[in-house]
Amino acid sequence: MPGYFSLILHAHLPFVRHPEHDKFFEESWLYEAITETYVPLLQVLEGWRRDGVAARLTLTLSPTLCAMLNDPLLRERYARRLDGLIDLAGREIRRTRWTNDCHELAQMYHRRFTGVRETYLKCGRDLVGAFAEFQEAGLLEIITCAATHAVLPLLDHAPSVRAQILTACVDYRQWFGRPPRGIWLPECAYSPEVEAALQEAGLRWFVLDTHGVLRARPAPRYGICAPVFTSRGLAAFGRDYHTAQQVWSREAGYPGDPRYRDFYHDIGHELDFDYVKPCLPAPHVRGFTGIKYRRITGTPGKQVYDPAEAMRAANGHATHFLGERVKLFRRLERITGRPVHLLAPYDAELFGHWWFEGPQFLDLFVRKAVYDQKEFVLATPSEYLAAQPTQQVAAPAASSWGEGGHWSVWLNETNAWIYPHLRAAQERMTALARKFPVHGGGVRKRALKQAARELLLAQASDWPFILRNDTHSEYARRRVEQHLVNFNALYDQLNAGQIDAVALEKLESTDNIFPGVDYHHWA
Repeated sequence: MPGYFSLILHAHLPFVRHPEHDKFFEESWLYEAITETYVPLLQVLEGWRRDGVAARLTLTLSPTLCAMLNDPLLRERYARRLDGLIDLAGREIRRTRWTNDCHELAQMYHRRFTGVRETYLKCGRDLVGAFAEFQEAGLLEIITCAATHAVLPLLDHAPSVRAQILTACVDYRQWFGRPPRGIWLPECAYSPEVEAALQEAGLRWFVLDTHGVLRARPAPRYGICAPVFTSRGLAAFGRDYHTAQQVWSREAGYPGDPRYRDFYHDIGHELDFDYVKPCLPAPHVRGFTGIKYRRITGTPGKQVYDPAEAMRAANGHATHFLGERVKLFRRLERITGRPVHLLAPYDAELFGHWWFEGPQFLDLFVRKAVYDQKEFVLATPSEYLAAQPTQQVAAPAASSWGEGGHWSVWLNETNAWIYPHLRAAQERMTALARKFPVHGGGVRKRALKQAARELLLAQASDWPFILRNDTHSEYARRRVEQHLVNFNALYDQLNAGQIDAVALEKLESTDNIFPGVDYHHWA
């Protein structure tokens, strides 16, 4: 009997929305990901559906990402940004005609951006709905995440963990018309305390890093070749380390091949400022446009990118990746004596954004896996559990997929200051939920819901991660501080019975995520 191979792409971005500015630098994170990852992934899925490829892919769409993809303001801004890129690529075609060897690449980018716009408009700018269609078609299983991607064990507050999970599941139903079966624990961060909320939400399975399963008690008989069931009946799937490293590793992974496109050499940083200014992510600040002419080679003197050569590399790497997986499945089946399950999770933005050729690699690998071998089938974790419902019961180890395997990325000398403030706010939110068990209506109900939103946004794992990496750290610090200031102001107003309706309306128009949030989750 063949084994099972589950590919999981985790798509997440923090909630960044600034209507008070015409352009805002950090909003470009979303626009770049749409152009370089999310739309190309939809195009790959459409190719599988068109050609009848029996593909199976699992995709996380985090609640914050869904909210931004469906926000009318951000949709309009993205469409404007895309029109600007098409115009810039057209100007590049004219600029490079007689002056250098990048003319064909400029034409490629113009075709690419035009194709992205065609796909975006064809789905009515509704990317979440477009992914939902592929779920209905059976090519995709979409799973959820915690509401704002909080590192759940670090919240150290059961009502907040519950609110993060239940808010996400309610949000998922809104977008996809069904309950989620699986959840991506943010940063794969697990401790036993999160399970009660997962069980209450009706979730069936979650993903851990390798050591989270391997260090389970009792020791898992089949290692990471099968999930383990926790005492609450949840399935914990462990990441296959070697499969992940072959794609993910900076040193040995495929994206480092010198034939691939270089991420950092972008005309937004290299050409005359006034020339590229209309397409930059913010006024007076250089940034990425997505038009890059160099490939990964030693410096100085990076060579011009050759798309045909890069596609040959992607094809070779897809063939190699398949061959290594086939050998691994054969070896593990001989050892275990049963059908093997391997799980390979990656950040979705690796495919296309960081690794330009990633979507083509994914497409080629899946097609080869479906047609060129019989050692394993592509399956989602839910499909595997339906086929193999009996598994060992064990208690997974507290763990994450961050450096060191625990919490140090999100709790260290650069960001530890956040957590005492969060814990105080979390206790205050629970106090509000208990003080107002019946919210009534009007402005008080609105203030309670907005307090919940501000707390959820302050809990996002993205801010301590950015502070630790010292990238956009001023922005991350400002976001945490502002959400906590907003929350505490609402807390004081609610307790005093004097709510500033004008200030509340401003907050509601800016931090407008989770319109149906239920503050009773914190009770």
